[in-house]
Amino acid sequence: MTSRPPRHRLSQIAERFGLDRVGGDVEIAAVAPLQADAPPPGALAFLANPAYRKHLAATRVAAVVLHPAEAEHCPVPALLSANPYATYARIAALFERLPTRPPGVHPSAVVDPSASVDPSAHVGPFVTIGARSRIGARAVVGPGCVIGEDCDVGADCELVARVTLVRRVRLGQRVRLHPGAVLGADGFGLAVDGGRWLNVPQLGGVVVGDDCEVGANTTIDRGAIDDTVLEEDVRLDNQIQIGHNVRIGAHTAMAGCVAVAGSTRIGRWCLIGGGAGLVGHIEIADKVTIGARSLVTHSLAEPGEYASGTPLQPKREWRKNAARFGQLDRLARILLKKTDSSP
Repeated sequence: MTSRPPRHRLSQIAERFGLDRVGGDVEIAAVAPLQADAPPPGALAFLANPAYRKHLAATRVAAVVLHPAEAEHCPVPALLSANPYATYARIAALFERLPTRPPGVHPSAVVDPSASVDPSAHVGPFVTIGARSRIGARAVVGPGCVIGEDCDVGADCELVARVTLVRRVRLGQRVRLHPGAVLGADGFGLAVDGGRWLNVPQLGGVVVGDDCEVGANTTIDRGAIDDTVLEEDVRLDNQIQIGHNVRIGAHTAMAGCVAVAGSTRIGRWCLIGGGAGLVGHIEIADKVTIGARSLVTHSLAEPGEYASGTPLQPKREWRKNAARFGQLDRLARILLKKTDSSP
């Protein structure tokens, strides 16, 4: 039997989140895109990006969250916010149906006798918890997770499913790890001896601050000597690689497929676009934005926006430009020679 979706009057939502309301007091029972052709009854949308303004006049939703400057153009009831997207995110949480995770340890879970699990925590089926590890209050350890030795899962954390904490991983409070994430595996530390590779022991750990989120199949290696550190409120998308001894400052966010090599330090409030690569042993200042697919080969000491790479263009033009790029050095030498020989 499907439960009835939650319903809220627009006036109740406005009061709850401290918003001004324009227009009638409709009932809200769902969310939908502003441009939806057939939104569900009582759907709420938002307008934050000017590119979607063209859909406002003909919208079929019941109400819209938007900036006060857009209110006069809205044909349906509206909630006014200086930050419509953030406001929408908070309202949408009212309609999210979360699974029930009762306290307790599933009979199929294996918990080392030296480990501790708070009575209010949920440990799901087929979970393994290693020696001396601790699961904090109200934490959720979903099905198939593996928690190795000497790990600490803080209060209200959620390991969704199939998350692996290899060893010496410490999670703060309210950390969320998505399926397939691996924290605390060996860093890629190698020495050469007699023409063969020699593994360097990775004796550090991984420290994740409060309110961080790590996406599916993202890997964070433990440090060689010191720890690999994510400060508070860091957000990592899916399929990201964080090398050993990296430090990521608070409130920094990375899109999918970013790779950060070992011992790089990234500042606070940075934004790193999808597929970007950062070499090791460099430092990135606070409030730096790095474009998608950029390759960062040196430290960035000043805040600002940075990008590299060639944007998409028609193939014929790209082939011409690629051929010319290969000739730049020769052309530069010709120009320098002409400059030197001029009277």
